[in-house]
Amino acid sequence: MTSNQPKPPTRGQLERTLSQQFQKLYRQHLDHATGKISCQLSSHQLTVIVEDSLTQPEQLLLDESSPDLVEQVRSDLDDVIRPKIITLVESVLGKAVIDIMSETTLTTGRTGIVIVLEDRAEPKDQRPVADTATVSLG
Repeated sequence: MTSNQPKPPTRGQLERTLSQQFQKLYRQHLDHATGKISCQLSSHQLTVIVEDSLTQPEQLLLDESSPDLVEQVRSDLDDVIRPKIITLVESVLGKAVIDIMSETTLTTGRTGIVIVLEDRAEPKDQRPVADTATVSLG
């Protein structure tokens, strides 16, 4: 007997969908085409790496030696876009977002985002969703 229910997406499919949706979010709300966006889904979190995340105005300010101003602009942008990221992640994964932490390195133009999920994301895949180790920095 065959089930007519659609198969749930695999972890890889979810990660690709999230990457595409993050690129779309940057284009629509920041008018910026990023570099590569990598997403890694683990048992209770989503890690996102955005290459070339600095917008043209941020890069111009940075070129004019205003890193403090760029950091403030980036912080303000993060605050504004945070609710949109929460909506995006919750709609794709069907899980509540508990917390978001993000940091941009101005010298590389990369942004790292760690999103803590309410409970275990359970996409079907050949390999189990990784249980990640916690490392204390500092």
